[in-house]
Amino acid sequence: MPPFEIENLNSLKQWEGREFPATDWFVLTQDRIQKFADATEDRQWIHLDPARAQRESPFGGSVAHGFLTLSLLSYFLKHAIHIRSGIAMSVNYGLNKVRFPSAVHAGSQVRARVTLLSVQESPEFVDAAFLIHVESPSSDKPCCVAEWLIRYYPQ
Repeated sequence: MPPFEIENLNSLKQWEGREFPATDWFVLTQDRIQKFADATEDRQWIHLDPARAQRESPFGGSVAHGFLTLSLLSYFLKHAIHIRSGIAMSVNYGLNKVRFPSAVHAGSQVRARVTLLSVQESPEFVDAAFLIHVESPSSDKPCCVAEWLIRYYPQ
């Protein structure tokens, strides 16, 4: 599904409180989990040893790192909304709250539901807070729930 189109940065505030359509599904493969482990040096066996994880972990198999799921927020936001004009640059301004209510099994699909919580405008920048729920069809609970702050600099 194409991202929801927002005309320009000046019109972002009118979408405050809006939940945008869910993104398309994205598969978190064992290979991607391995590459994330290589990049972050987080090599815990629950992520990298599927046989042991199936035998010994409460998850019944290998699972993605919570931070891997979290790192996909920028991918999901880009696929949830597109602001057509008025932005010179945007930066990750931080997170207010992050939780990982359920694990993401290797090979699972995930997608995101994005809600624009608030928009604070100033002459130099626009701060937006997004509530993002990452979900998988294999769990009733979301995999990740995060309140993410983006700072947009106007053109």
